Amino acid sequence: MDITETRPIGTTELRLPTLGVGANPLGGLYEPVPAETVAAIVDRAFDRGVTFFDLAPVYGYGNAERFVGAALKDRPRDSFRCTTKVGRLLLDPDDPATPAGREDVMVLWQGEQLYKGTDPVRPYFDFSRDGVMRSLEASLERTGLDRFDALHIHDPDLHPDEAIDEAFRALSDLKSEGVIGAIGCGMNQWEMLADFANRADFDCFLLAGRYSLLDQSALPDLLPACEKSDISLIVGGVYNSGILSHPDPASIRDVSTDSAAIPSWTGNVTFNYVPASPEIVDKAAAIKRVCNAHGTSLMAAAIQFPLYHRVVASVLMGPRTPDHVDGNVDAFTEQVPDAVWSDLKAEGLLPAEAPTP
Repeated sequence: MDITETRPIGTTELRLPTLGVGANPLGGLYEPVPAETVAAIVDRAFDRGVTFFDLAPVYGYGNAERFVGAALKDRPRDSFRCTTKVGRLLLDPDDPATPAGREDVMVLWQGEQLYKGTDPVRPYFDFSRDGVMRSLEASLERTGLDRFDALHIHDPDLHPDEAIDEAFRALSDLKSEGVIGAIGCGMNQWEMLADFANRADFDCFLLAGRYSLLDQSALPDLLPACEKSDISLIVGGVYNSGILSHPDPASIRDVSTDSAAIPSWTGNVTFNYVPASPEIVDKAAAIKRVCNAHGTSLMAAAIQFPLYHRVVASVLMGPRTPDHVDGNVDAFTEQVPDAVWSDLKAEGLLPAEAPTP
């Protein structure tokens, strides 16, 4: 893959690089990531030609936006693309104002904050017009940027109608006013996105983990819906939270499948943020064997696969160190022989209809 390539977002004038940095780990997912490390990651990304950064208020309860924004502050704004999300507001834990049923329990793990090294914060969902405007204002303040290239409605799983009736309309006004270049929605499921494709004029979706080398569940329905409606797809979770970046998936067959026993973050033994099941481990190991037979790394196949579909505009890596940036860029630019894809299909590890070279 060409690290310098950009692709259009929907029918807008916005183009995004085909490789970007997803900032979820940079917020201290499972383990703290200091601001100095984030700055070094951003510098290494620029050194390697990566100039697209996807943020969200909930990543590190504001830390990802603060740390990445600080790392970008001395760079010309036109030298990079930056997106963030709306739909969650960050509340002081002593503030009693959280509306009933709106507190975001998904950012807790075993009763503890999912992100480490942060101030105590209570995120809560708010997809109202006022919530969108407050979220944008807070994100601009945290990052120190003057604008975002696109805004995504973030995880509206429990509030789909409010997301369309209020948040989307607010973003549509911001786009009409030239405040943002594109309107998106970011989720870990494809079903609601497929519904949204028919309900509103989105420019892009950010889908995590549902169109990967291990999981193509979005292929039959969501991707055709995107194609029909001129919606571009940004793909996160290309390694399904770690198993596809493991040097030898076969070696982790004994990992517990009890979600309560999730290990300390290692970035390489989980599937969708929980310990991988034996079936998933076996499939990853089989894919690895095909890659090995052609002298190809598993990471290279994983990070490149989504981009062969014509609706996919960009894929996101989630580095935690500068060395992770190097590993991802090396995988992205590695030459993957066509025989890898044909053998994966021949062995039933990829569906025949999945686009490949």
